Amino acid sequence: MNQLDFKGRHAVVTGGATGLGYAIAQRLMASGGSVTLWDRDNVAATKAATALGPKASAVAVDVSQHDSVQAAVKATLLMAPRVDALVNSAGVTGPNVKLWDYPVDEWRQVIDVNLNGLYLCCREWAPHLRANNYGRIVNIASVAGKDGNPNASAYSASKAAVIALTKSLGKELADTGVRVNCVTPAAVKTAIFDQMSPEHIAFMLSKIPMGRFGTPEEVAAMVGWLCTEECSFSTGAVFDLSGGRSTY
Repeated sequence: MNQLDFKGRHAVVTGGATGLGYAIAQRLMASGGSVTLWDRDNVAATKAATALGPKASAVAVDVSQHDSVQAAVKATLLMAPRVDALVNSAGVTGPNVKLWDYPVDEWRQVIDVNLNGLYLCCREWAPHLRANNYGRIVNIASVAGKDGNPNASAYSASKAAVIALTKSLGKELADTGVRVNCVTPAAVKTAIFDQMSPEHIAFMLSKIPMGRFGTPEEVAAMVGWLCTEECSFSTGAVFDLSGGRSTY
């Protein structure tokens, strides 16, 4: 493992109780930092923070609800007066069906969590980071946001929007010390696979030239660097993690 310098820094990681969020939190802590895990599942988040050690804390939050995000910001700042990085990892896949069969309520849920939730977290943390004239925001998008996966229209649309939001916010904060970037993983084998059909999983694997899924640790390595001070001249950028799948 390469050593990243996150010493003395604090990060908020949404969806931090499991999967990519947890792996990212582990990497940031191994790099000398501390973390607050935001997750809708308070029991899982508390358990994860305990496993990570005394430099980790947990806050229960539903990122799709503005009042919940606002309350979580206040709770976090009571424990960590300064936050240096925000990693937006919370997400859901939604069902694998054709667009014309997509349940309206489930479409809204995917957009509410993956896009609106990310917007709300960025909206509430950006003033704090701007006030410190330093910060790193890393958004977890997806190669589906570039390519558009069939039978995953809501997920693909939400992740395409995350890419565009990242570019917009990166430009808006470019004259400050805050950098905003996103990563676009291909499929990474985590518990989120439980939300997908076997056929959809097989389709995603067939598109990866390396012939394998990514690992949470590989994503965490890139996200970890994007959270460091060394990431100083990249903003509004999209970093590929697709095993060769991406064509642009």
